[in-house]
Amino acid sequence: MKIRFGVPALATLLMLPTVWAQSNGAAASPAKVGVISVQAAIQSSAEGKQAAAELQSQFAPRQTELDNLRKQIEDLQTRLRTTSNTLSDEEKARLAREGDQLTRTYQRKQQESQDDYTEAEREVVDRIGRKMIDVLDKYSKENGYGLILDTSAQNTPVIYAANTIDVTQDIIKLFDQNYPVKNAAATRPAAPRSATPKPAASQPAQQQPAPR
Repeated sequence: MKIRFGVPALATLLMLPTVWAQSNGAAASPAKVGVISVQAAIQSSAEGKQAAAELQSQFAPRQTELDNLRKQIEDLQTRLRTTSNTLSDEEKARLAREGDQLTRTYQRKQQESQDDYTEAEREVVDRIGRKMIDVLDKYSKENGYGLILDTSAQNTPVIYAANTIDVTQDIIKLFDQNYPVKNAAATRPAAPRSATPKPAASQPAQQQPAPR
């Protein structure tokens, strides 16, 4: 499992409507329409970057434990494969049982780590997302927007949007101004990440006792 701040999960976990509309009662001047990528706004905010780094640090020891377990399983597999002609049937069966037990332990710990990470990420997104809503609400009212669409939403109706109506960078800037992080140095922009989450580390093959 590669621990990272799961960007695609952001829009799913953040319970924002696809359409952000403001109603100001009387029809004065025509209201403006804008778009925002909520995913990019959360990921690129200083608080979002800091939270990603904290999650990485928090779950790194568990990732190391999984890597060590996987190596033990692979080493055992290699031993069985390269020494099968010299091992007794009893030793082969013992090694196979040991491999089965290690594999079950690996699978259990991997699932527990993934579940805990998903929950921790959900809490981070919920915390940042609620504050992002407040910033977007204030920005929309102050700048005459009647409709802002989230282009990162799973079922977004947006097929095309000109860059001139994208307010993502404005919202990121305002968010960072309103909610500065304590350690700004820790939130400097990192290398761009893919929007597609990386798969978990390949699962070790199930051990099978060698034929007698």
